[in-house]
Amino acid sequence: MHTKGSSCCCSFEDYKWTTEWLLNQTNHRPKVAVICGSGLGLLADGAAHKQTFRYQDIPNFPVSTVPGHEGHLVFGTIEDTPCVFMQGHFHLYEGYSLCQVTFPIRIFKLMGVESVLVTNASGGICPDFKVGDIMIIKDHINLPGFAGQHPLCGPNDERFGIRFPCMSDAYSKELRRMALDVGSELGCSDFIREGVYCMVSGPNFETIAEARMLLILGCDSVGMSAVPEVTVAKHCGLRVLGLSLITNMVSLDYSREEKVNHEEVLQISKMRAEVLQKLVTTLICRYQQQSINTN
Repeated sequence: MHTKGSSCCCSFEDYKWTTEWLLNQTNHRPKVAVICGSGLGLLADGAAHKQTFRYQDIPNFPVSTVPGHEGHLVFGTIEDTPCVFMQGHFHLYEGYSLCQVTFPIRIFKLMGVESVLVTNASGGICPDFKVGDIMIIKDHINLPGFAGQHPLCGPNDERFGIRFPCMSDAYSKELRRMALDVGSELGCSDFIREGVYCMVSGPNFETIAEARMLLILGCDSVGMSAVPEVTVAKHCGLRVLGLSLITNMVSLDYSREEKVNHEEVLQISKMRAEVLQKLVTTLICRYQQQSINTN
């Protein structure tokens, strides 16, 4: 596999080798993949029959370097649904290429995963949002993609997907509706929102002028992850649900004195982790029931 910081794409043989290694190491055959964002590794705690692999022990896998990203791949079951959890994901600002950032998604595709649930932490831009809100992502703006930093740049491998995938339905309407229903049943309606997520490359938090621009563009929250994985998942034909935890409010006012920091992000993530875990677990159970009824 190409070295950290390389702009070259991983080969199909890289993906195949890693997939075969995992299939030989575990009897789990996941149908749902959950990507745990900053401080949200606890989402895997609800799984039974867990089997855990450290990222550094998996051939070709990148390694998390950010606090709040444990760096484990956890296989397990939620009720009767086989799942895989990424405790920590990868970012452009760590020096990885977008091929490496999205490497696990294509592994999941080859393992037989059908749906991906992406979680992350983001800063609230919409004035109606509050810290601790959970935003169901209905759409996104890929700012690095506008500048050519896109995970699908380079030769297209038809074994994964078509050259020009449609992204107008990147986030499954059905799964979003299910998330709203489950949130209502769990009594979370007061802090569950829907909105547009914007990805920036980071690692710095946004300037006030940048935040004001994003508000004008129609962004409800902003973060440094998720969009590359969602893009590749959609390219691979996987269904996607995105949940973004609002861990801070982005400053739009030059007179405001508070400054955001990563420790605050992790603190809010910990506060909402239990609710998010219940939401994710119930969603996966509902997904399984739906699959059984469909078949």
